[in-house]
Amino acid sequence: MQRLRIWGWVAICFSLLTPLYCYGRSQWQRPAQTPQIQQLFAGITYQRQIYTSPRPYIVHIAKINLTHPGIRLIATPGQPADDDNEFHAEPTSAFLTQFRLQLAMNAGYFYHFNEKTPWDYAPHVGDRVNVLGQSISMGQQYSPRQAKWPVLCFDQNQQGTIVETGSCPPDTLHAVAGNYTLRPNQPLKLDSDKPYARSIAALDQAGTTLWLIVVDGKQPNYSEGATLADIEKLIKKLGVDIAINLDGGGSATLVTSTRSGAKLLNAPIHGKWPMNERPVATHLGIYASPIGDVADAKLDSGQIEP
Repeated sequence: MQRLRIWGWVAICFSLLTPLYCYGRSQWQRPAQTPQIQQLFAGITYQRQIYTSPRPYIVHIAKINLTHPGIRLIATPGQPADDDNEFHAEPTSAFLTQFRLQLAMNAGYFYHFNEKTPWDYAPHVGDRVNVLGQSISMGQQYSPRQAKWPVLCFDQNQQGTIVETGSCPPDTLHAVAGNYTLRPNQPLKLDSDKPYARSIAALDQAGTTLWLIVVDGKQPNYSEGATLADIEKLIKKLGVDIAINLDGGGSATLVTSTRSGAKLLNAPIHGKWPMNERPVATHLGIYASPIGDVADAKLDSGQIEP
């Protein structure tokens, strides 16, 4: 009887300590709070920027030369049905793996969605969801135009443009929508601009350079997120002409491929759990050619100038 009580207490302690251990381990798995620049693939450079003021936050930037040989884009194709839910939710790393991509980021806003606890949330993987704003993949429109949702469009030549009226040109091959457009020296006038985890896509004036920007957030003392005013300052330094604010918060995810599989470049926090990916509706993916050992080819340990 005594032995049973002891084993009972062991089981209780194990069940209590295991979640704490897993949560602590996930925090240790987050990217280091150190600047970095790394050439991921031919035509793709990644940098991690660290900010300490006015709050701690970490920015992940993938710069893509859309004219570089081997670079190709893809947006998530939908799965049309009789209902209004055009897509099946899946994590960004699953999208990257499914289409054998080299880089991918989450994209448009969607519903239905809730996030109460790590075990009580929606959507789950495979659930059908509805996308807000226009969504196009391989020339086929899966979600229609909505006037208040600006859209990032790429044509047959992979030249990018951001259309504030929400409707891409007829020759658009791929497109994803967001909720705000951002320009250097043209600050948004918002009632509230709180720090938040962000996903941003940005273009130069020619539409031939694409920046995919993810800011980690909701993680005190590690990365507490950026305001849109912070993003406006950042894109000015980068030389961006126009940017679009995509789905952020726990959806914000940037992932790359390595020899051992998909690798998170940022620290997503779905369900209040660090390094936990959220199943989302749409993504923006990049095909690229390798450069040597693309998984770990660090070019410089310092932060680069934009």
